[in-house]
Amino acid sequence: MPSGVGVEIVVVVALLVILIAAFVVGLRLRGRPEVPAAAPARAPTDLAARVHDLFKGERVTDADWERLERALVQADAGTKAAREIVRRVRDRYEPGTDPQDLLVAELAERFEGDPGLSLPGPLAIVMVVGVNGTGKTTTIGKLARHFRERGRSVALAQSDTFRAAAGEQLSVWAERAGADLVAQERGADPGAVAHDAVEAAIARGRDVLIVDTAGRIHTKQPLMDELTKVRRVLEKAAGKPPDEVLLVVDATTGQNGIAQARRFVEAVGVTGIALTKLDGTAKGGIVVAIREELGVPVKVVGTGESIDHLAVFEPTAFARSLVRG
Repeated sequence: MPSGVGVEIVVVVALLVILIAAFVVGLRLRGRPEVPAAAPARAPTDLAARVHDLFKGERVTDADWERLERALVQADAGTKAAREIVRRVRDRYEPGTDPQDLLVAELAERFEGDPGLSLPGPLAIVMVVGVNGTGKTTTIGKLARHFRERGRSVALAQSDTFRAAAGEQLSVWAERAGADLVAQERGADPGAVAHDAVEAAIARGRDVLIVDTAGRIHTKQPLMDELTKVRRVLEKAAGKPPDEVLLVVDATTGQNGIAQARRFVEAVGVTGIALTKLDGTAKGGIVVAIREELGVPVKVVGTGESIDHLAVFEPTAFARSLVRG
């Protein structure tokens, strides 16, 4: 067996090894930039990756323009819009100019002049609609925080009385955003909740009322009829139509988003798009197609999961994120 002195030497050596290792690790970590915990992860969009590969050469060929059109279609911008966008970019292109800059400008121009969020007083009503899974309830929470940070008092109406978890989720978002919540028991009439919410918001002197609605399968007419009823109830209770009817669209939804949007526009008169899930490799070109086909402007964009990850839509920033990542 080793002597007591030998054991002490082994222990001392082991401690020295640990201290040296810790010192080396500390040196390596020192100087590394701190990454904000709340920063949304972002990767280049599918379109940005394709466009970057397209224009590496010194000259742009006919094949490059054809590949750009295909890239736009694959990014869900739609065949018609893709063809027109490429034609206009090609007409503007001259040797020495950057095709990516021209593409950003062309995409941005398609949204320039669109109205922003309309929130007239004394009570602005925002009705939020969409299919299940698009991030509708999360968007409502973000909107509530957005308005609260700008000095508006906010109430939320839980007119999604179908899903068991809907009330709990909206309650959590209301607490986070500092907003009132008007709700009834599960299975209550959504129109009755909407009516009570308008009266409560008026009585409490709130500036904005955001109305949640049950996620709708756009192909089911009875469900869409119920949504139309909620809109009528809001108009009757407030003495005016909702100031905004926002359709929540998942940026990854693909061309099915056009069919969804068309049905919601017909049923409730959608005034704007809230685009969600634009924080990763989402293609996002679907809003170009919706704007082209239906003329519905984009109002807000969700850029991450945090309650603060919501931005008012800015055409040039959006176009740049699609094209350059």
